[in-house]
Amino acid sequence: MKKQWTLLATAAMLALSGCGGNGNDGSNNAQGNTATAAPTEQGEASHHMNHSASSEKPEGMKDAVNPKFAIGSEAIMKTDHMPGMEGAVATIAGAYETTAYSISYTPATGGERVTDHKWIVQEEIKDAKASPYEPGAEITVTADHMPGMKGTFATIDSAEPTTVYMVDYTPTTGGDPVHNHKWVTESELAP
Repeated sequence: MKKQWTLLATAAMLALSGCGGNGNDGSNNAQGNTATAAPTEQGEASHHMNHSASSEKPEGMKDAVNPKFAIGSEAIMKTDHMPGMEGAVATIAGAYETTAYSISYTPATGGERVTDHKWIVQEEIKDAKASPYEPGAEITVTADHMPGMKGTFATIDSAEPTTVYMVDYTPTTGGDPVHNHKWVTESELAP
């Protein structure tokens, strides 16, 4: 009987370890990677980001003509959207001209309100107008970066016309490489 409980406990631990992140990147399956994000200074609860391995960009997104960081080049990330990003070497997978927004919203799946989520882009706003939105504007999100994000109503916290980058990197905290992470702004990268 004791042997059965030991086997059951071991199986449960293995199953649970397969579901959780390893500090930044859980699994690299056909649906993408999942990573745990750190709480923000604004009190955001821990949440999971979906890392689609897809290099697909939102419809209507324009490639940057002369980005500071060329596709295929490397840069150091100066941001901590998630554990393991700060100081990681990123390989640029895409560069696009757009407006990046930090947003606050309550996930459609329930749970605590997410504040100051960075970043969604103009092309990830449902029926987006041509000109950038101002802080305080309410929008519907089409991005699916996190569970419960797509289709939610959100408030724009900040707006930044910039070049955004899709990047590949290996977290400084260890774990599997993250491919096609969307989005890092130009100001969050250093040569």
